[in-house]
Amino acid sequence: QVQLVESGGGLVQAGGSLRLSCVVSGRPFSINTMGWFRQAPGKEREFVAAISRIGINTRYADSVQGRFSISRDNANNTVYLHMNRLKPEDTAVYSCAARRFAGITGSEYDYWGQGTQVTVSS
Repeated sequence: QVQLVESGGGLVQAGGSLRLSCVVSGRPFSINTMGWFRQAPGKEREFVAAISRIGINTRYADSVQGRFSISRDNANNTVYLHMNRLKPEDTAVYSCAARRFAGITGSEYDYWGQGTQVTVSS
């Protein structure tokens, strides 16, 4: 089984930055694509970013393109979400996800973390 544990969330002022981390344990060698999703109160979960197994291919939601960056360190079984120029509308619970099959499109993932809260004050 695979476990995902996120960290790095918190309270930040608009315009600030945060870096989220997600550590993969269990069977990390079985993982291909990893992604980040978020869910704001009263809203559905939405895709944020995805990265391929060796990090060559990435994809972003239009709402975060140019402000967020996803990266991964396979040696340490960790994926990161670097968030810059944060806006109040970025406030949400951010969860990382992992899947066994390749490709960075779609929202079907096999494993999910519990999430970490990001709050951006205006």
